[in-house]
Amino acid sequence: MSIKCMIVDDEPLAGEVLESYVDRVESLELVAMCTNAVSAFDVLKKQQVDLLFLDIQMPKLTGIEFLKVINPAPKVIFTTAYREYAVESYELNVVDYLLKPIAFDRFLMAINKVVDKEHSIPVDDSNDVIPEDRPYLFLKADRKMMKVYLDEISYIESLKDYVRVRTIDGSEIVSLQKISYLEQKLPEDCFIRIHRSFIVPLRRIDAFSSTGVEIGEKEIPIGRNYKPDVMKVLNGDKSIL
Repeated sequence: MSIKCMIVDDEPLAGEVLESYVDRVESLELVAMCTNAVSAFDVLKKQQVDLLFLDIQMPKLTGIEFLKVINPAPKVIFTTAYREYAVESYELNVVDYLLKPIAFDRFLMAINKVVDKEHSIPVDDSNDVIPEDRPYLFLKADRKMMKVYLDEISYIESLKDYVRVRTIDGSEIVSLQKISYLEQKLPEDCFIRIHRSFIVPLRRIDAFSSTGVEIGEKEIPIGRNYKPDVMKVLNGDKSIL
């Protein structure tokens, strides 16, 4: 028996990614896609929905506000770019909390919390689509080598002979490493050095000015010697991935 699910997300690209993931899992049946919670509420009145993939930041009504007013509520997996809602979401007894961009393997982990854990989830491989391995690097910290996924990096800061790698979940890894070494290892179309002490992932930049960039609540300065090249990239002379 399939799990009837609905995607509620005001970002078309994010919705399309989730739709492609749902299509690859035989246990899931997509019954509706909505761009706001009001439309989703209308669907719930007419259609059985077992599982919601629910964005949080949406117009008219947030995902959290929406979840508080629907009764009975289906199982919910939050899909969001904002980690600060994690604590509140678990107070609402959601199944899982997925941070965008969402990898397919992480998506499957969430689905496994919904279905019978004793059975594996059959995946539709008819199109021979194999998800790419997430790029990562190993950093030495606490006397061991620790894997750091590049898409989880918020920013990298130099501490003289060490680097601090801050991740999107708020954790950090401090490693005996020169920032110049990491600069050579990171893909230049995804990361940019904006200061002698900072490297940032382009996709994490929320705002920028002639003097700095904002990543979440963190403000990071742009160094004078780096400013010309940084401005070229951020003003569109190079695609931001």
